[in-house]
Amino acid sequence: MGKTILTYGTFDLFHIGHLKILQNAKKYGDKLIVGISTDEFNKEKGKKTIIPFEQRKEIVENIKCVDIVIEENSWEQKIEDIKKYSVDIFIMGDDWKNEFDNLKDYCEVKYLSRTKGISSTQLKSVLNRVSVSKNELLQAFDILERLKQDFA
Repeated sequence: MGKTILTYGTFDLFHIGHLKILQNAKKYGDKLIVGISTDEFNKEKGKKTIIPFEQRKEIVENIKCVDIVIEENSWEQKIEDIKKYSVDIFIMGDDWKNEFDNLKDYCEVKYLSRTKGISSTQLKSVLNRVSVSKNELLQAFDILERLKQDFA
């Protein structure tokens, strides 16, 4: 019988780093279960998501290597999920190195390398720097409208 893999994440602003860690996690077994942090749990963790939970869930559910998507509602549920789904290997990105070693009593724990140069935090930082005001948008639309008239 094949091995069951479990990982968790927020998966906000889904990017190539998310895809790579899921693909790499799947290489360790036959069934990949992905826990996605709910909006409420992210608030508890002090994280603000841009994409709502249901949309993040739908995105991850439609990735080829993912077999099951579950809600992550608390830190404590990991042990329950490991038992419930008969998990063989728990996998997280190496930015969590040693944080989940307590789970070694229940299954194997692995930390995989993250994709260099990309993260949701980095993307949010860029988005914050390029945000524009409503007035700036209106001015840009006004300029575009005048250009359109000039070339008509």
